[in-house]
Amino acid sequence: MKENRKKELLAGIVLLAAFALWTVLIRHIDVQNAGPNGTEIGFATINVWFHRLTGVHMLIYTITDWLGLVPIIICMCFGVLGLVQLVKRRSLLKVDSDIVLLGTYYVVVILGYLLFEMVPINYRPILIDGNLEASYPSSTTLLVLSVMPTLKYQIDRRIANPATRTAITVFVIVFSAFMVIGRLVSGVHWATDIIGSVFLSSGLFMIYRFMADYTDQKKTYLKAEVSNGV
Repeated sequence: MKENRKKELLAGIVLLAAFALWTVLIRHIDVQNAGPNGTEIGFATINVWFHRLTGVHMLIYTITDWLGLVPIIICMCFGVLGLVQLVKRRSLLKVDSDIVLLGTYYVVVILGYLLFEMVPINYRPILIDGNLEASYPSSTTLLVLSVMPTLKYQIDRRIANPATRTAITVFVIVFSAFMVIGRLVSGVHWATDIIGSVFLSSGLFMIYRFMADYTDQKKTYLKAEVSNGV
């Protein structure tokens, strides 16, 4: 178990490092004024080729945009769970540690999104309502891949029924795949924007899971010490 936690932490760090490196490369490799209004885009040859291959599908864009509410609702549900525990137990310290960490994790994801909104790396390959919008990393992809794995993780922790756990797992996989592929082929992001979101969200989730598992292990250790009269 301890070895698995170390692997989770290492995987999270490697993925975040990969995201950082990917971001730097986008700003320096094959940069061309290939975007709308002559905006610069890294990995331009590949990005433009893929964008022309898929074309623009505003219906898919609209569908995935609205379905982006699903992970937001999931965040709100866990927020309500934490609030109920806080009211009943009358102390933040008595709220389940994995829920407190989950709230912190969601805040970090939001801050990451806001950071790249304020410091655009790429702009979308098309104008949205006549305006340039930041495109890197894909915010919808980041939201989906950051939140949906936490749904499966929390269900696995809190529900013993195998059928329910299997149903949630299938839902998470199918929904996440549909959203990522949908954003990729909709033509509203460069392909590199989607890849960046995958690196960032996966890295953040692995570190969240490490922290939650580590906290569980620490609580178990402390309970054992108390039981042994240490």
